[in-house]
Amino acid sequence: MTLARSSILLLLLFLFQVCCQTSTWADQRRVFRVSDGKTITYEKMIEDLRKATLVFVGETHDNELHHRLQLEIIRDLYSAKAPIAVGMEMFTASSQEYLNSWIAGKINPDDFIRVYYKNWGFPWPVYRDILLYVRDNKIPTIGLNIPPEISRKVASSGFSSLSKEEREKLPPETGCAVDEHYMKFIKRAYAMHGHGGKQFLHFCEAQLLWDQVMAVNLVEFLRKNPGRMVVVLTGNGHAWKRGIPEQVRMLSSKISYRVALPDVPGSTDPANISVEDADYILLK
Repeated sequence: MTLARSSILLLLLFLFQVCCQTSTWADQRRVFRVSDGKTITYEKMIEDLRKATLVFVGETHDNELHHRLQLEIIRDLYSAKAPIAVGMEMFTASSQEYLNSWIAGKINPDDFIRVYYKNWGFPWPVYRDILLYVRDNKIPTIGLNIPPEISRKVASSGFSSLSKEEREKLPPETGCAVDEHYMKFIKRAYAMHGHGGKQFLHFCEAQLLWDQVMAVNLVEFLRKNPGRMVVVLTGNGHAWKRGIPEQVRMLSSKISYRVALPDVPGSTDPANISVEDADYILLK
C-alpha cells in the first residue's frame, strides 16, 4: 500500500470517527412526552416542534448541558429548513441594534462580549456557542428582556415603586396583578418553600413583569415577521406554560407553541410535570 493511499484511508477513518462522535449525542437523547407519559426519540420531538410558532426551551442559567440542548434544537430546526429566529431572555429589547450588528457580522466580537455583559451576568462561554451559531448562520435573534434596573427595583420594592419615567419604558399592556395561582406557580418553579409576605409578592411581580414584557416582544416580532417561528431561550421559571406562554396566549390565542424543559430532579422531571406545565422533558 502506497503512502498516499494509507494517508487517504487514515483521513477517511478520522472523518468517520468525527461524524460518529457528533451524531451520537442527539441520536441517543431521550425525551419524555408529557401528554401520554411516553419516552420518545429526540427526532420525534423535533418533528412536532416544527409545527409550532413558538418553541420555549428552558434552562438553568449556569448549566452547560442545558445550553447544549438548546443549541441542538436550534441547529436541528434550522437544518430542517424551518424559518427560525431565536429569542433570548439574556438581552434587553433596547440592545436589539447590537444583536442585529452581531448577526450581520458588523460588530467586533470583543465589543459584543462587552454588550453581553451589560445585559447578563453569567459567563460568556456558557452562551458563546449559541451566539456564534446564530451569527454564522445569520439567524435573526431578538432581545426580549426589560432593563435590569427596573426588574431589580420591582423585586425589591414592588411594581408600584416604579416612577412614571420607568413605566414609560415598558409596553403599555404591562400590569402586575399577581394572583394566588401565579404565586403558587412561582413557589414551585423556583422551589421556594415557606416564602411569603411582601418580599415574595414583589419577587412574583418582577417575574410576572418579565413574563409580560417578553411575551409582548415576541408577539410584536411575529406580527412584523409573519411566517417565522421563534425558539425562545429562557429560564425554566419563565418557559413553563404558566410563564411567558400564558402571557402570549392572553395577547393572541392564535399563536401555537410548545414547551420543552430540561430534566431537573425534584422540579422539572417526569414525576413532577403535567400538561399544564410543559410538553416535553429533555431527559439526561
